[in-house]
Amino acid sequence: MELIEFEEDIKINLNDALIIVDIQNDFIPGGALPVKEGDSIIEGINKVADIFKNYSRNVILTQDWHPPGHLSFASSHPGMNPGDEFLTEDGAIGPVLWPDHCVQGTKGAEFHVNLNQNLSNHVVRKGRNLKVDSYSAFLENDKKTETGLAGYLKSNKISRVFICGLALDYCCYFTAIDAIDFGFTAYFIIDLSRGIDLPPGNVSLSIENMKKKGIKFTKQVSFK
Repeated sequence: MELIEFEEDIKINLNDALIIVDIQNDFIPGGALPVKEGDSIIEGINKVADIFKNYSRNVILTQDWHPPGHLSFASSHPGMNPGDEFLTEDGAIGPVLWPDHCVQGTKGAEFHVNLNQNLSNHVVRKGRNLKVDSYSAFLENDKKTETGLAGYLKSNKISRVFICGLALDYCCYFTAIDAIDFGFTAYFIIDLSRGIDLPPGNVSLSIENMKKKGIKFTKQVSFK
């Protein structure tokens, strides 16, 4: 783990929101695109979500929701394999190709059974455009198409967002980066996130980039 300065003794208020990223079956060990130890963070996420439910009532779930044949899938590119480098000129797909995952209406796209969905009050579905991937909960990979999350948060007078889930170096990372760009104060709950680390070293690079961006880091034990 990189040297990180952690924020402690955080008190949640009405202007705070928790964003729980992609706790879906395909990202859990045994799924199509498993994140190592992805299931180990769910209990802690539920505990923090319960705190937010009591103090701010703002708990948001994000859900990868790809149509069949999505162009981020290696199977959509003959001769290519999951993990192969691939980047379209506009950046809408890439930097690597993935196995088929989180296809709309499939078991793999469902939230994991251990995630307490009753604590949430809003769901953001992303990656629905066949030709554009969407790592961030705020902005699709074409950097033009918004998911609507920023508007939702601002309409509810949210100023601070707290991010956790899967995967640390992709959907959580880009969500945190875009949160800053949309004018929110962003906190990353590091022990309630797990990474893919593809390509190797990507987790460390993501943490360094978040530090440079001004994203704050915290842990589960910091919430009151």
